[in-house]
Amino acid sequence: MSEPQTPVWFITGSSSGFGKHIALEALSRGHHVIATARDVSKISFLADKGAHTLALDVTSPLSQLQKIAKEANDIYGYITHLVNAAGYILIGAVEETTPEEDLAHFTTNVFGTLNTSKSLLPYLRATAGHRTITNFGSIASWEGGAGAALYCGSKFAVSGISESMTKELAPLGIRVTVAEPGYFRTGILNQGTKVYSRETMEMYQKGEPGELRRTLEVVDNRQPGDVGKGARVLVDVLTKSGGAQGREVPIRVPLGSDCPEVIRRKIRETEEILREWEPITTKTDHDDV
Repeated sequence: MSEPQTPVWFITGSSSGFGKHIALEALSRGHHVIATARDVSKISFLADKGAHTLALDVTSPLSQLQKIAKEANDIYGYITHLVNAAGYILIGAVEETTPEEDLAHFTTNVFGTLNTSKSLLPYLRATAGHRTITNFGSIASWEGGAGAALYCGSKFAVSGISESMTKELAPLGIRVTVAEPGYFRTGILNQGTKVYSRETMEMYQKGEPGELRRTLEVVDNRQPGDVGKGARVLVDVLTKSGGAQGREVPIRVPLGSDCPEVIRRKIRETEEILREWEPITTKTDHDDV
């Protein structure tokens, strides 16, 4: 098996945000891109720049995703990079969101990532050379937020799954990472993109969940992160080029200037919990251990 000369990217959620900008960045480097979206007409601009475009809904049954994966692989005969970028944010307190809203959210953000990966893995395994899977978590993978429990939970899940996939696939030569962006102007908070729970309860509108709703309205299109620059960094990391030359793809990529302090605060808080409670919570072994 000869090693592919040109990277081939398969990207979900290519109509906007990181999916769109990773596709553009890869194309600008002369790479091959297979861009997907539920409505293929929304990614015609990528076709104009040389991408192959396919209609793909990550919530489709696995059998349908497998057909699309084969169709994608047949275009160039191999795939080197899978980017699971499709997803959205559901805003609402746990008591406000319905089971149907919860399931739909996890079906896109978590099960969509899982099933797309299951569908592409046979082709990634059959490809020689450097191969990666990138799943999109978030800085919300690190800390919960009142009014965004389902979104945070879905991203915690993606990060945990990605860490496990890393250990499963490293022996097969496939690097798996979870991209965890902070606040970027991706469009995820735009009107019509973010999803609010159908039900709202007065008690939560006066508290932190209500404050989150108001904050997200103000923050929209004022986030510090430039998604084009973020995509450039990610493509460098995933191809071990530019600033990532000579480095291995890390298990997670906290992306954005606002990420380090959030993560360091989480580490400090977790260490404090251990210091306070370790003398009590570790007294649980059998006497004969």
